[in-house]
Amino acid sequence: MGRGDGSGRLVSPENADDTGAGILHVDMDAFYASVEQLDDPSLRGKAIIIGAPESRSVVSSASYEARRFGVRSAMPVGQALRLCPTAIVVPPHFERYLAMSSQVMRIFRDVTPLVEPLSIDEAFLDVRGARRLWGSPGRIARMLRQRVLDETGLTCSIGAAATKHVAKMASTISKPDGLLIIAEADTAAFLAPRSVRALWGVGPKASEALENRGIRTIADVLEAPRELLDRALGSAMGDRVWHLARGIDAREVDTRRVEKSVGHEETFHDDIADTAILRSELRRLADRVGARLRGNGWEASTVAIKVRFADFTTISRSQTLVEPTAVGQRIGDAALELFGSLERALPVRLIGVRAEKLRAAGAAAPTLWDDDEGWRRIEDALDGATAKFGRGAVTRATLLGTRGGGTIPTSPPAPRLDQG
Repeated sequence: MGRGDGSGRLVSPENADDTGAGILHVDMDAFYASVEQLDDPSLRGKAIIIGAPESRSVVSSASYEARRFGVRSAMPVGQALRLCPTAIVVPPHFERYLAMSSQVMRIFRDVTPLVEPLSIDEAFLDVRGARRLWGSPGRIARMLRQRVLDETGLTCSIGAAATKHVAKMASTISKPDGLLIIAEADTAAFLAPRSVRALWGVGPKASEALENRGIRTIADVLEAPRELLDRALGSAMGDRVWHLARGIDAREVDTRRVEKSVGHEETFHDDIADTAILRSELRRLADRVGARLRGNGWEASTVAIKVRFADFTTISRSQTLVEPTAVGQRIGDAALELFGSLERALPVRLIGVRAEKLRAAGAAAPTLWDDDEGWRRIEDALDGATAKFGRGAVTRATLLGTRGGGTIPTSPPAPRLDQG
């Protein structure tokens, strides 16, 4: 979710010069919230927050109506409701978001095979080779926006520029539901007045380091000695900012990009000290991670856990697997082993499981023995049941208990899978 609330929005006129602007960054507008408003028209035009209703859970997304009150992603829901008391909290429906994302990405690939997804709701497109078929970059961008609206009912914002970096900046400035085209010759003029905080990949700490030295705009970066940038940011980041401020970005659209990790986490309404409950929660999260890996044709070589304690101390641990896997049971085994190695005894506020170092499933040569064969057959069957009846139609018997005084959520009544 972007930080913008739609204020300061800039869009291009119909006849904007698009010379050299062959890289598009397409970003769906408040994606999760927009899907919920599409599915439930009574939510349209209202401030909505996507997240669990518990005040200590975090905001996954928010409509622009809520963002104007200062609501942001990763903010505790309780804080978001204090900022926007009239907001409606809507639980997330990730399977629905994934389905809509697949539909949107198919539209992109109808226009050009050079598509690099950045996340579930945004992608870069290289349309320089599609001009003969579809027309100029500006025309392609307008066609894409109309197709997405017509075929999904959702709006998107597009930045068109000569480089990925400038295209992404332009799409952010044009949100929501806008198109901003930066001709190659206009790149320097577009960049100069922007805040250093608008540079893609320059985080709050780096921006603060620059601002503390009087470097507040990209024009200030251009005037700053290179040694000053290196002292403020380190040589690597200093070099990056020096180039980006000049519109220099050699990165091409990479169609081979694979997600770096897949994870799920849970923030508890009340801190949990019961180890049995925490172990069950790790199993549940590991099963969700495994299902996502299988659904996308990936395997993971590393499993990581994240544990946040009642005093807000956060610990992460990871383990490299003997063989890459997409089996939830194996991911859960690793997560439980990592959890058992922790020495802290405070109650737990948040717990998470993440699969890392992903690769295409089946990329390795087959081994003589497959220790996961039995579990793989079971989980394939579970995937089929989920596709037919929805997530939670089948669950582990060990998860049909209590968690922090409340029932672990499952769909009623579910066949029990008692496999530990």
